[in-house]
Amino acid sequence: QVDVVESGGGSVQAGGSLRLSCTASGYTESTYCMGWFRQAPGKEREGVASIYIGSAYYADSVNGRFTISRDNAKGTLYLQMNRLKPEDTGVYYCAAKPMGDRCVPGPADEFNGWGQGTQVTVSS
Repeated sequence: QVDVVESGGGSVQAGGSLRLSCTASGYTESTYCMGWFRQAPGKEREGVASIYIGSAYYADSVNGRFTISRDNAKGTLYLQMNRLKPEDTGVYYCAAKPMGDRCVPGPADEFNGWGQGTQVTVSS
C-alpha cells in the first residue's frame, strides 16, 4: 500500500513558481511509476507528469515549464512549476502505480495511494 502526503501549494501570480513535494512510503523505486495529477473545479483529474527511475514524461500543457524529480533517499517526489498560468490552477495530487510497459500519468484509476492534495491557485 502506497501512502502519500502532498505539500507546497499556494497562491501565486501568473509567471510565478512553486515547488510541490510528495512524501511517499510503501513503494520501491525500481518497481513503481510515480505521477503528479491535478484537478480543476468542474473538470476531471488529469495527468501532469510522471517519473520512473531516470525517465520522465510530461503532458503537453506543462512540458517545458514543469520538472518532476524524486529524491529516493528522502522518499520524496517533487514538481517544480515555473511560468505558471491561471489554467494551472487546481488541486495537485501525487500517486503511484506498479511499473508496466510505460510510465505515463494516466489513466488515473491505474494509480493508487492518493493523498489529500495541495491547492495551487494562479491569478492573472
